[in-house]
Amino acid sequence: MRTIRVYRSIPLALAAAIGLLTAALAQQNPPAKQAKPATKSETKSEAKSPPAKQAKQPAPNPVPGGAQPTLLGQFGDWGAYTASNGGKKLCYALAKPSSQATEPANRPRDPAYIFVSTRPSENVRNELSIVIGYPFKPGYEASVDIGSAKYVMYTQADGAWIKNAAEEARMVDAMRRGSDLVITGESGRGTKSTDRYNLKGLSQALDRVAQECK
Repeated sequence: MRTIRVYRSIPLALAAAIGLLTAALAQQNPPAKQAKPATKSETKSEAKSPPAKQAKQPAPNPVPGGAQPTLLGQFGDWGAYTASNGGKKLCYALAKPSSQATEPANRPRDPAYIFVSTRPSENVRNELSIVIGYPFKPGYEASVDIGSAKYVMYTQADGAWIKNAAEEARMVDAMRRGSDLVITGESGRGTKSTDRYNLKGLSQALDRVAQECK
């Protein structure tokens, strides 16, 4: 008989940290913009108007407890972070997809992430969570492929967790040894998605997390 985990919403500190890291991760790999030749009207306008000052990036809001997430190290696509929630320390490894596809194509989505968290005060080690970027179809079970291994994910709102808690340690071990992870999902509106995560650097990130949150 399989053990099925009872899930709560994503911890507040992690949810807040994800919001802060959206800008941080985007800055690490900013999308390249193709420059277009200026038209005559644009050239005249630039000559008349002084160059605009570069807008300052807004300061990130602190996570609950007053502390901001701190980057411990960047390992490939994976960042190792620590933060505090009400004085309780937490650490996590986080990455964004290396590629994404939707069916129908180009459906809008919020940012997607995968993270593996450790919360010593709750005796939680290497808990895997995925934020998909849209509300899952109610009752939908997402699928994760790591090489030849397949895992079923319980979904709630825009989050996904492994359904069988007894498989979580094996799944994280498979991620350490694998090259990529692919998760497929479906939204309440019928949009299907396929996200691929590069697992290179995950082992180093998890080792750094374990060192920080012993």
